[in-house]
Amino acid sequence: MTRENEITNLSSGAPDRVLINPWIVAMTVTLATFMEVLDSSIANVALPHIAGTLGASPEESTWVITSYLVSSAVVLPISGWLSNLVGRKRFYMSCVAIFTASSLLCALAPSLPMLILFRILQGAGGGGLQPTEQAILADTFSAKKRAMGFAMYGVAILVAPAIGPTLGGWITDNYSWHWIFLINVPIGILSLLLTQRIVHDPAYLRNMVKSNFRVDYAGIGLIVVGVGFLQYVLDKGQENDWFSSNAIVVSLIIAIFALVLLVVRELTHENPIMDLRLLSKRNFATAITFSFVLGMVLNGSTVLLPQFLQNDLGYTAQQAGMALSPGAIVLIFMMPIAGVLASKFDPRVIIATGFALTAFGLFHASSIHSGVSFETMVSYRVIQVIGIPLIFIPISTLNYVGVPRDKFNQVSGISNFVRNLGGGIGISLLNNFIARQGQVHRNALTAHTNHANPFFEQQLQGMMQNFIAMGASKAEASHRALAQLSAQVDLQSNVLSFASSFWVLGFLVLFLIPLPFLMRRPSPAEVKETAAMH
Repeated sequence: MTRENEITNLSSGAPDRVLINPWIVAMTVTLATFMEVLDSSIANVALPHIAGTLGASPEESTWVITSYLVSSAVVLPISGWLSNLVGRKRFYMSCVAIFTASSLLCALAPSLPMLILFRILQGAGGGGLQPTEQAILADTFSAKKRAMGFAMYGVAILVAPAIGPTLGGWITDNYSWHWIFLINVPIGILSLLLTQRIVHDPAYLRNMVKSNFRVDYAGIGLIVVGVGFLQYVLDKGQENDWFSSNAIVVSLIIAIFALVLLVVRELTHENPIMDLRLLSKRNFATAITFSFVLGMVLNGSTVLLPQFLQNDLGYTAQQAGMALSPGAIVLIFMMPIAGVLASKFDPRVIIATGFALTAFGLFHASSIHSGVSFETMVSYRVIQVIGIPLIFIPISTLNYVGVPRDKFNQVSGISNFVRNLGGGIGISLLNNFIARQGQVHRNALTAHTNHANPFFEQQLQGMMQNFIAMGASKAEASHRALAQLSAQVDLQSNVLSFASSFWVLGFLVLFLIPLPFLMRRPSPAEVKETAAMH
């Protein structure tokens, strides 16, 4: 029996050898995380159906998403501290139970306010799943095999958003939006049963739970205020035209003030909610920087393509999801390959290669145009994501190099929080960039739509003749032709703004290629020492 199969007996301090394969543990904890990530992307597609059923406006229905994001964002950074406080297994099972029960309540919600309340509860449960699973995997697998363990974790958080729109579109089109929440209930119950039997806290963590903790109530309050208001700004900024909205300005000021106080508090407190002193570890500081950028690129591009397909090319949500789904298949295929490569070669080289491939994919997508075919969109997405596992897996592994084992929960909580924060900031900045670039391109194109331009005049006359042939008067034909040309200008300006956004993302990733070599590769002694803990 290998050391990886050693599980600590919870009723005694002695190690108890139990025949539980680490992969069974990995599959068990991945189940709930996959459910949570999948549900968040499914809910986005169902908003129009929810609004129609509950008698809400489209603007009001967006709070179904915002409430979940704010609640989840608050729990993410404190999940490591809560795991140490109450026990990781207990905290994880509590999160699964809250998420499952609130999913049932969401499906039964009779009104929009009640649905928003239940989504807040659901976000509180879902926010703790990703970082807790990552910490469990870090403890379950030895340093040599940790990359392969994180490959399964990567499938949950990278593949689920890609297939969510497709599944969500199919469910809402063929059944009702209630089922996007109801499908969580049996999965959540199964996850609880499996976790109770298979997952155990290691001895070092159990001993930490028994020690006395001084609760940092001020730190918790600052996280709730700072992260909550920041998430509101990121989610509602573009919708409310940013700083032209007093609510956005006030919320941003409150968020900055609270987060600055939080940093000072956490660096000086004896038992911090977020141990920011871990940033003194070179690998950890560099890894979370990469996680932030990875969140921006992955979440941003995942939002960009469906928006373009639905708003500009007229795809349904299900069709847009189908264009992304082959990318999910590529991710599933690449995850174990990235895990093997990261365990056998210098992970810094693997990360740099991943950045290079991702940059190429983003530059390639900048050739997007209004007549792009479905097959071409699929190829854009596949090329975009093929390098993501080469970044994600080594980063997740190097996160823990040089970090004491009793800080694994903190590492997982902070790194997941930073990645999600990067995703939120990336989506907000890219939406703002696309809107502003659309205006710039429209002004430039409109400058050429005048009667002095022979090409414009030729197009206009051709359209007028078509409308006249259909029975329209000359005045009506002129009006309809100008409206059609204006729509073409709008479409082309949107296409150009999306292409520009892919260029920006591509250059951002391109500049990161040499930076992985700032990280320190784990020495053979560290690998051996970590393996001895399992």
